[in-house]
Amino acid sequence: MADRSHAGAARRALEDENASELATALLKAAIHYRGHWQNNKDAAQLVAEVNVRPAEFRQRLVDALGHTLASLAGESGARVNALGLAAAVGRDLTWGEELRAARREKLDEIGRMSEAGYLGWVPELVLAELAAGRTPTPAIVAALRRSALGTYVYKPVVEAAARLTEPVLNVGEAWAERAMADGERWRALLAHAVTATSAKPSGKWEKTGRALITEAAEAPEAAGQGAEGTGQDAVRERLLGWFRLVGAPRTLTLDEARFGPNPNEVYDAYNANALRGLAWLLSFLPPHPDTARVLGALVETSLRKVPGLGPRAPKVANACVTALSRIEGEAALAELARLATRVTFKGTLKMLDSALEARAAALGLDREEIEELAVPAYGLTSVGRAEHELGETTALVEVRGSKALLSWRSATGKAVKSVPAAVRRDHPEELRELKAAVKDIDKMLGAQAERLDRQFLARRTWSYGKWRERYLDHPLVGTLARRMLWVVDDTPVGFADGELRTLAGTPVAEGAEVTLWHPVDREPAEVAAWRDWLERHGITQPFKQAHREVYPLTDAEVRTGTYSNRFAAHYLRQHQFHSLAAVRGWRNKLRLAVDDTAPPAVRELPQWGLRAEYWVEGDSGDGAYEDITDSGSFLRLRTDQVRFYPIDAPQNTAHVCGGEYTMWLAGGVAPVDPVPLAEVPALVLSEVLRDVDLFVGVASVGNDPTWQDGGPEGRFRDYWNAYGFGELSQTSETRRLLLERLVPRLAIADRCRIEGRFLHVRGELRAYRIHLGSGNVLMDPGDQYLCIVPAGRSASGPETGYLPFEGDRTLALILSKAMMLAADTGITDPTITRQILRERA
Repeated sequence: MADRSHAGAARRALEDENASELATALLKAAIHYRGHWQNNKDAAQLVAEVNVRPAEFRQRLVDALGHTLASLAGESGARVNALGLAAAVGRDLTWGEELRAARREKLDEIGRMSEAGYLGWVPELVLAELAAGRTPTPAIVAALRRSALGTYVYKPVVEAAARLTEPVLNVGEAWAERAMADGERWRALLAHAVTATSAKPSGKWEKTGRALITEAAEAPEAAGQGAEGTGQDAVRERLLGWFRLVGAPRTLTLDEARFGPNPNEVYDAYNANALRGLAWLLSFLPPHPDTARVLGALVETSLRKVPGLGPRAPKVANACVTALSRIEGEAALAELARLATRVTFKGTLKMLDSALEARAAALGLDREEIEELAVPAYGLTSVGRAEHELGETTALVEVRGSKALLSWRSATGKAVKSVPAAVRRDHPEELRELKAAVKDIDKMLGAQAERLDRQFLARRTWSYGKWRERYLDHPLVGTLARRMLWVVDDTPVGFADGELRTLAGTPVAEGAEVTLWHPVDREPAEVAAWRDWLERHGITQPFKQAHREVYPLTDAEVRTGTYSNRFAAHYLRQHQFHSLAAVRGWRNKLRLAVDDTAPPAVRELPQWGLRAEYWVEGDSGDGAYEDITDSGSFLRLRTDQVRFYPIDAPQNTAHVCGGEYTMWLAGGVAPVDPVPLAEVPALVLSEVLRDVDLFVGVASVGNDPTWQDGGPEGRFRDYWNAYGFGELSQTSETRRLLLERLVPRLAIADRCRIEGRFLHVRGELRAYRIHLGSGNVLMDPGDQYLCIVPAGRSASGPETGYLPFEGDRTLALILSKAMMLAADTGITDPTITRQILRERA
């Protein structure tokens, strides 16, 4: 012991066989070492010397510790250490009522722990239970196993956990409890899955896993059921059934730690290894659409972010990607391609890219082609449509916009509102597959829309035949491609009335080469004409194309030369910006208060040989570092310049809290100058600035309707007012032009007008002005702010009528607010009516 006085006093008491004084000295030593004396050589030796003494002496020592414990306050550290010492020296002895009551209380506490950390009394108490022949509860076993795998690994806890072999999985998670309840048939498989602690399955691990799958497939389901439920199909269905429960609320609630993430929102670390192993085991079974579907869903569930942690379980997500990459067939490839457009976590995205590139290389294709070929039809027999005969009933699957719908018709052709009873009874498997296909179509439509939206900078061209096959006439992708504009042999075309047509309506039968149409290199008159054409044909584009914002070089940017300040001096919510950047193909590092430097947000453009940078810095709250999360990341960022560099230029870095960016030069590498903005291709400049406009438009704190007071200590009041009611960005200007066309067609047109930056709405009680950039509302007279917090995701409903594109939530929000405020006497939300009536009075 570092404090020799405690050791000396303890040894003297031990030599004198004075149990009372020994108890006091040991307790002081334990307090000195904060309860984990096992890590100290002298302390551990002293306890060992006590344990070789006769039972009669140790019993007196345990009794003395019990008396001490009884005299101490309820939750004092000394009381806990007295209990831990009693467990360390009296595992085989009789405990008094005070010790027994404290033991029961603390065992229950262990079962609610996420991790035990360095609490020395935890392993001692568990070992005492084992020595007494008592089996620790499954909750206690789970806590020790998690602690052995946790962040702060304590050797005595690891040793105690190693002695606990039952149950095979940790309790507390719905999927694990279902797996254990399914019977002994699956125990060996689960025990093997728990050993999946590496990044990929080894040859030995796989050999054992395949043998266990065969054993489980050949075993009868249960006594009295004969051979029913055997075979590899049964194994697959069982494993998939468990996977479908992953992410469900915990069945046993854990105590939340003072710091760090809520343990009830993360995966159990021990069970996470089992999930990895089960994912690998699925890849050893014959391919099946359900396997790919469920593995893909588990990737997304495992990457769902938890405050204070980040993604829940990247290792589980990566194991699912490994499994998908090993599974042959269309379904697994489609899931890999879909996930590549949705996943933003860097490690998993890298694995997805590698898997797709490996598939492409094996087929002699490039990455873009493999993504195009990976999109399945999901049973659609024509573009956006399929009919399935189920007895006398016809199931109709139709894609309408961004959603797939399943409807029913009787033998006479009459529409049926719900699934007919005969279909439920006679065709349960077909019904299940149809419902699953509809969900798959919805997911894939969103993924393909995002992929297509990124193609503007990909410089892709297609031969006409391949383009028709993979895009225009593809059963699923065709529902998107037919709502977009293309260029066939330099002729812009759209799809209407069953054919490709020019702006003048002339059919275009064929061509040689196809590219995507973009407004940046088109005359304003042509852009306006195509917008009219889409409106005339009632076509809603899957994202902005004809109405896409264009960002030409400004005079200010000509003067600055190598950088744009167009989107500088904004305050963004960091985590929202980080997610948006990843979705748009940017690479960004979260700014942490504990870090020194960080690179800017970067989008690499290999087709153009360029790298775009958006310079951002952490907002430290006037230097006080007060606006950070529990994990140390800044809540907000301040924005600065946009620059372009050659793609292979050395990396720039700056202090996370701001300051000049400098190039990281190693090995004598010379610095590289930024590319003058005038030399950046117009399409590249426009698309990059459009991304940055999106980041600001979505993540700015100026969009928060509750920040009228300026946020923390009012520091953002001026910015909030300037952003929430100030000049319009290019995105907002596009919105204004569109609203000028849409508003006259609304049922409330006589109550609305657009002037400058606002949509003016006349209600019965007040007049209102809705800002076309932020959607914030002012009431007249007096420019009084009206706070309206959206209830959820805004979408265009039947009241707003036709919209020419999907995805502008602010546009839908403005229209919904206008509808509500025009009929302000019908508003029932008291938080809104109080503001209207109070200010009016």
